[in-house]
Amino acid sequence: MQLRYSFRLYPDTGQRAAGLAFPTAGHLSKQLITRAKQTTERSWLGEVSAVVLQQSLRDAETAYRNFFASLKGERRDAKSGAPRFKSRKDSRQSIRFTANAHWSVTGSGRLNLPKVGAVKVKWSRTLPGQPSSVTVVKDAAGRYFASFVIDTDPHADAARMPTTDHTVGIDLGLTHFAVLSDGTKIDSPRFLRRAEKKLKRAQREMSRKQKGSRNREKARLKVARAHAQVADARREFHHQLSTKLISENQGIGVEDLAVKGLARTRLAKSVHDAGWTQFVHMLEYKAVRYGRTLVKIGRFEPTSQMCSACGAKDGPKPLHIREWTCAACGAVHDRDHNAAKNVRTAAGLAVAACGAQVRPGPVLAQRDEAGSHGLPPEPRAA
Repeated sequence: MQLRYSFRLYPDTGQRAAGLAFPTAGHLSKQLITRAKQTTERSWLGEVSAVVLQQSLRDAETAYRNFFASLKGERRDAKSGAPRFKSRKDSRQSIRFTANAHWSVTGSGRLNLPKVGAVKVKWSRTLPGQPSSVTVVKDAAGRYFASFVIDTDPHADAARMPTTDHTVGIDLGLTHFAVLSDGTKIDSPRFLRRAEKKLKRAQREMSRKQKGSRNREKARLKVARAHAQVADARREFHHQLSTKLISENQGIGVEDLAVKGLARTRLAKSVHDAGWTQFVHMLEYKAVRYGRTLVKIGRFEPTSQMCSACGAKDGPKPLHIREWTCAACGAVHDRDHNAAKNVRTAAGLAVAACGAQVRPGPVLAQRDEAGSHGLPPEPRAA
């Protein structure tokens, strides 16, 4: 039988502070790359570009710095947990090549990567500038993508947008994906809901396969491709709508929704299916790129309780009430249209002259999202 005895210790100040200094990127590179290549167990590291290995170390360094900053309370964003090893079950993989890796686009339109060779690329558009890096991503569905990072000229991008003095408020919802202050209603495509039967069938087939078998891997790919189709369709819808709104309006007001809170309710699946966070993020970076103004109003602004005609506050209303009459002025309101008007007013966009600066309201700190947002390199040669 084994017993455990515990005794309290009283270390002094110097003993409590014992530890090693934070290792630099150069020290880690020497230990984990240069010397590791010389060992038999890690000789395979020489088969890939050294730049890829160095970028992995930089990512790890950033993760640890964010973690320690969270512990000290120096991180303004959401708290960052301790870095973890990537799971072997994670099918998403990526490698990043910077300019030091000397990658290039060949005359025939292929992407030439060091120690990989010339890779065939399907160019869907022309890159607006010279890329500074490229990240090769393999997603869960087994598809490969090249993501380029490009520094664009804001003045040139703004000149491409038509001049307009229009402003708009947007009320995001589930019955309609978006209702604009001008009365336009955009239906919610419900991509996930429409694909539910197909997804359930594919997931049921995968659950019946033996774990670790080749048939289960084939079934997993089938499920991943079905989910990828839903995500691609949703992303394309968000891109088209956000580009249209940015092109037609100088100022845009949108409500800062509590997506995390709503995702814990019975509406969770519909909330995730709508993808509000991705859509608002697209509006944010496109507004910055094309010289437009995006104003996010607080989530506690009573946009659904106020009359957009007289400003009287009529109190909260259940979700099933879609139309109501103002007790103060007698105006009849569509719930979502009235909320969109109030969003526009609260954002300070109710009056804006062409060419004049749109008065911005208070904007909450924006959340950074991982991943590069470059556009795919130079037109492919004929």
